[in-house]
Amino acid sequence: MNKRIKITISTLLTTIMLLTFIYVRPTLAAPSHEESQILQDSLSIVEIDHEIERISQEQHTLLQRQQELRSNLTVQQEQMTIQRKRAGSVLRSYYMGERDKLLSVVLGAKSIRQLLSLYDYYLLLINHDQDVLQEYESNYQSMRKTEQQVTQASMELETVKTNLLAQRKRIALLQSRVNDGVNASNDPDTLRKLIGEMTAYWENVGVYEVNKHFKALAQAMQNLPQFIQQQQGAMVTNGKVITISIREEDFNRFLKSENELFNHFNFTFAQDRIVVEGQQGTMKLRVEGHYTLENEPKNAILFHVDRLVFNGLELPDTTRNKLEKDFDLGFYPQQLISYVKATEVRTLAGMLEVKLELNFK
Repeated sequence: MNKRIKITISTLLTTIMLLTFIYVRPTLAAPSHEESQILQDSLSIVEIDHEIERISQEQHTLLQRQQELRSNLTVQQEQMTIQRKRAGSVLRSYYMGERDKLLSVVLGAKSIRQLLSLYDYYLLLINHDQDVLQEYESNYQSMRKTEQQVTQASMELETVKTNLLAQRKRIALLQSRVNDGVNASNDPDTLRKLIGEMTAYWENVGVYEVNKHFKALAQAMQNLPQFIQQQQGAMVTNGKVITISIREEDFNRFLKSENELFNHFNFTFAQDRIVVEGQQGTMKLRVEGHYTLENEPKNAILFHVDRLVFNGLELPDTTRNKLEKDFDLGFYPQQLISYVKATEVRTLAGMLEVKLELNFK
């Protein structure tokens, strides 16, 4: 069996698995409000557990970096002790006037040949002195930088440890709540089965589908500046201020033209928020978010996920934060016009509005 056939079979198996999960959803009766809360808590446990794994790995990486930095700092401090002695010797020679005496000897040479020889030696010594002092300064700055890095790594490590403890406490409380809810249920075994099915459905289909849609949206946003330029009346200039107005129906049309995935979803602009809602197969997704204006590290309008609801179950902040980190849904005005800076963004009923100012700095 050649490599191409193996790859094809592997792809087919993966596709069959996904289709199976998509079209064979949990067949149990619709859960009650209490059961839905238990299911939501169960999904939160799964997602927070992934976050704990990520934080633990980050903690391990930071700990290794901290140890490496401290080891480097010890070596640098030992080198600095040697360099400090050499630099001190050079500085004392100038303070005691030894270089002045040598210069007097050079100037007192009795022949041109002797003068040139002494002068070459004098320059060689002075250049060596400068090299010693420069090396000391360079090593000193390097050591100071390493000390700052050790301090920064220590602070980051403490933050990560605190976050890890908080997430572990959070998952323990959720697990306790789920256990209490299952035990209080009229049919604990059925509820456990539903939890297992919904968890498997999320991990095998939900994560894949949500990531796929966010990736498609991130790719589409890269072409938004070009779309705006093509829309007559979308940009209005008043002196140094440029106002971009994107209508809800135009934005939906733009996304559908970018990727057929968005044929099943609708974007709604409301007061200070954006709502994305739709269904594909057995997957129902609702995303609520908002834009903020940021100037660091560069001027940008960034999208933040406030709520993420999958098949009626709201996922925790750890999932939302990961999506924001993995997929850039931002809008960068300088991709539209290089000499502008965004100064305001707001969403109104049916409209997204961005204000730009000319900026030639």
